[in-house]
Amino acid sequence: MFFTKSALLAVLAAAILPVYAQQGPTDPQIAAIVVTANQVDIDAGKLAASHTKSKEVRQFAQQMVTDHSGVNKQATALVTKLKVKPEPNDTSRSLQKGGDENLAKLKKLKGAGFDKAYVDHEVEYHQAVLDAIDKTLVPSARNAELKDLLVKVRPAFVAHLDHAKHLQSALGK
Repeated sequence: MFFTKSALLAVLAAAILPVYAQQGPTDPQIAAIVVTANQVDIDAGKLAASHTKSKEVRQFAQQMVTDHSGVNKQATALVTKLKVKPEPNDTSRSLQKGGDENLAKLKKLKGAGFDKAYVDHEVEYHQAVLDAIDKTLVPSARNAELKDLLVKVRPAFVAHLDHAKHLQSALGK
């Protein structure tokens, strides 16, 4: 069964908040979280682009691949410049596990069921990522350039969420 919005938010909160309640994630941990979160959505987008029969869902999925690949490219360039090695952590591992589980579930679906499940997950995922950016990642980032990157890419996540909600509404008809 797919995560509901509240369940996904609870998983992210459970993964992020207790571990970092005192000091927040370090910049290397934030880097790993950012790269993992984007890669999870790239992988889902690639699957959706190849499985959907819907032109709108395919365009959205391709946009996710393009945009999230771009963010990862920026993040990788920044951590290379700063000589910061992304540090895997409980949150990045949890995101990867959730992404793998989502892909496994999506691979079992076809047609309208696939499209609905993919888009519903995109709505929930982008909301959860925005909440993590706002409540944990930006406040915890110590390096100004890393913080600036998070702030800079945030509007794209908002646009993705809005687009996913629009698709969700259209698929619900």
